Amino acid sequence: MTTSTPVSTPYSRETTALEVVRDLDLTGRRAVVTGGGSGIGVETARALAAAGADVTLAVRNPEAGQRAAAEITGTTGNDRILVAPLDLADLGSVAAFVRTWDGPLHMLVNNAGIMASPEMRTEQGWEMQFATNHLGHFALATGLRPALAAAEGARIVSVSSAAHLRSPVVFEDIHFRQRPYDPWEAYGQSKTANVLFAVDATRRWADDGIFTNALMPGAIRTNLQRYISDEELDRMRAQSGGGTAYWKTPEQGAATSVLVAASPLVAGVGGRYFEDCQEAGPNQPGTRTGYAPYARDPEAAERLWEVSEEHLRG
Repeated sequence: MTTSTPVSTPYSRETTALEVVRDLDLTGRRAVVTGGGSGIGVETARALAAAGADVTLAVRNPEAGQRAAAEITGTTGNDRILVAPLDLADLGSVAAFVRTWDGPLHMLVNNAGIMASPEMRTEQGWEMQFATNHLGHFALATGLRPALAAAEGARIVSVSSAAHLRSPVVFEDIHFRQRPYDPWEAYGQSKTANVLFAVDATRRWADDGIFTNALMPGAIRTNLQRYISDEELDRMRAQSGGGTAYWKTPEQGAATSVLVAASPLVAGVGGRYFEDCQEAGPNQPGTRTGYAPYARDPEAAERLWEVSEEHLRG
């Protein structure tokens, strides 16, 4: 952590991503948004583009990415929107993306993910949610570290979720080889990993001018929920003491990502957890806000980093 002073902003859960960048000029800055072809990813990319950034949409489906890029250009007038293939569950695809990147990178928004999916595994036998939501982004960020360092003040955005409150990283059985598979526990574990990554990435890379923060975007109806119904989401929230979901628009859901990626209010800040465009404090029992203590435990963060490196080494 760079300072103990919590970040406070004039924004709220109703704020949109475009409102966050209204007075910002990001001309000359370069951003990568994973999953930038749909949902809050496209709205994150749109806001950064509206402020003048060069934006690369890193997507599994390049055709959908090209449609999103054209639409972003049409609404912002910014034609510096590129599309690049990226499958986070395929380390070869991640390595190819890293190899083709040239020059500095100012903003890396690790946004893509899958939620509460049926049990699926990568070719290595890794549980798919952990592999996609954490390991793929870990490989991407570590591969792009030289480009981030070259930016002299880069930011990494690690999109997490309040679902991290459902599970710590279970180091003894990350991939559900012994315990029964539970889609929500698997999702929660992967989202805890996203917060832990922000903690240790900042510890390791702050001296290079790279700061990483995690966030909860809010409940937004997007294709992220393709495996579950709105009723199921509301039921899960109610079971957690959160009541019925407050549904944000995708434009509102992208606001916290854009704040962390670009706002001067977050300059020099790392290892934190944000929600509704504010830095969040520790979770209070019976609520779905704030971070679980295990998600910002520096020892767990360091252990996860080492375990992740072992995964990538094979």
